[in-house]
Amino acid sequence: MSALTLTPRALYEEVAELLRERIFSSQLSPGSWIDELKLAEEYGISRTPLREALKVLATEGLVTMKVRRGAYVTEVNAKDQRDVYHLLSLLESDAAGVVASSATDAQLQDLHELHRALEAALADTDAFFEINERFHMRLLEIADNRWRDQLVADLRKVMKLNRHNSLLKSGRVAESLREHQALMQALLARDAALSVQRMREHFANGLDAAG
Repeated sequence: MSALTLTPRALYEEVAELLRERIFSSQLSPGSWIDELKLAEEYGISRTPLREALKVLATEGLVTMKVRRGAYVTEVNAKDQRDVYHLLSLLESDAAGVVASSATDAQLQDLHELHRALEAALADTDAFFEINERFHMRLLEIADNRWRDQLVADLRKVMKLNRHNSLLKSGRVAESLREHQALMQALLARDAALSVQRMREHFANGLDAAG
């Protein structure tokens, strides 16, 4: 790989994004040691921006720094997984209630179009992951609380460490789609309480599948 060139954003941010991609694609798997010397040589950079990038990923929960041992890709245990799903359920179900109550017709139509795209991607797991995340992030955008958005973004990064474990289980993609259908119906009906309930059920079932 040729040396990285500096763009308007800081070099360490570019390196952090490259490492995120490797982690999410399992090129760097949970529990694996991150070889700083090898990566710095591969990217054509000094270890300083690499270490700054690792600090960013550690703040996001994707990397664990161990004294005198270096950096490792975070391993998410069962309790971590339950805790992340619990918080996401609280935050995103609250957002669903807000959207049902206050979204414009055009905003609900945006969500409905993403839901249709999700239906069309049923046979393509990678596309289903991508559209599913776009749906959730668009819902949060419509709910319009930047503090909640930041919390959810960080929690979802941790959830991605094991994201394939749940949806790849037999029948889980179809179940997830049915849950989305129920949520979309509640949103279109502008039923805030039911939208909150449907989102909570969606995360509860996702956690069961991931366990």
